[in-house]
Amino acid sequence: MNILISGGSGFLGSAFSNEIMARYRAQNKALHVTWLTRDSSQAHPNDINMMTYDELASSDKSFDVILNLAGAGIADSRWSDERKEQLMASRVKPTESLLAFIKRTSIKPKLMVSGSAIGWYGTQGDKPLTESSGFETDFAHRLCDEWEQLALTATEYSMPVAIVRTGVVIHPDGGMLGKLLTPFKMGVGGQLGDGKQIMSWVSREDWVGAAIFIIEQHLASKGDSDANTTHDNALQPTNDTPAFVYNLTSPNPVSNHTFTKTLGSWLHRPTFFTLPNFLLKLMFGEMSTLLIDGQKVLPQALQDAGYDFQHPTLKQALEEQKL
Repeated sequence: MNILISGGSGFLGSAFSNEIMARYRAQNKALHVTWLTRDSSQAHPNDINMMTYDELASSDKSFDVILNLAGAGIADSRWSDERKEQLMASRVKPTESLLAFIKRTSIKPKLMVSGSAIGWYGTQGDKPLTESSGFETDFAHRLCDEWEQLALTATEYSMPVAIVRTGVVIHPDGGMLGKLLTPFKMGVGGQLGDGKQIMSWVSREDWVGAAIFIIEQHLASKGDSDANTTHDNALQPTNDTPAFVYNLTSPNPVSNHTFTKTLGSWLHRPTFFTLPNFLLKLMFGEMSTLLIDGQKVLPQALQDAGYDFQHPTLKQALEEQKL
């Protein structure tokens, strides 16, 4: 199997690449992973192929699967107008390059898995949200929706697209947990606001496992002999178009208060401090909505398809990590 990944060197793309290559090696199955890059000199593991976007524009290579993850971190800096434009462009431009390749190539990929986030649902408090739920309009929704709608145009070429709406990914190598480890280890970690806001999280191991599950189940449903799937209930489209949506979140979201106490307990550190809402708004502006306003997003589609979570609880996810 040949997989092309945009954002392959990132927090999720690199972990996905390592895991799927390890699985295929263990079963003596052929697998070729290619990372898209804008810098041809970018360092990479020896068993990863590299391709620039310029090379993709004229390439005649064929790929079985495209994993579209490129995009600047939404919580990396304050949302100025310029930053909002950067966030949008960092998602739209790589996706447009992939769509141009899909349109041009004579052998269409069998699936594109395209990134998104649970921000698509907007701010809805503690209301349970599944893939069939509606949305509230805010910047996070608009950012995710434009990315999703662009990726879904690949279905015009009879190519299935799976949209993966990702929650807060838990792993000490990066993401939210990576940023929190230092203050919590120093004993100055604490809850945000009143701590009641719901945090929909997923361990990085489960994010990777779910992404591989989606790919292999789809290939199995198409009778692909390279699929490593061990599940009988292959994924099927939910409507007449070859489009899927999956929430990549744990089945057990937690409040910020519970997250804070669980993280403090894991690190054996106190969690006495609290950052009030007014201070968060002063520090982060509009972006503070990511910290103050919760979302209770549930992975109904994954569970219905039979995915078995490695870390269904936050305590399990943290206890698996080695610092």
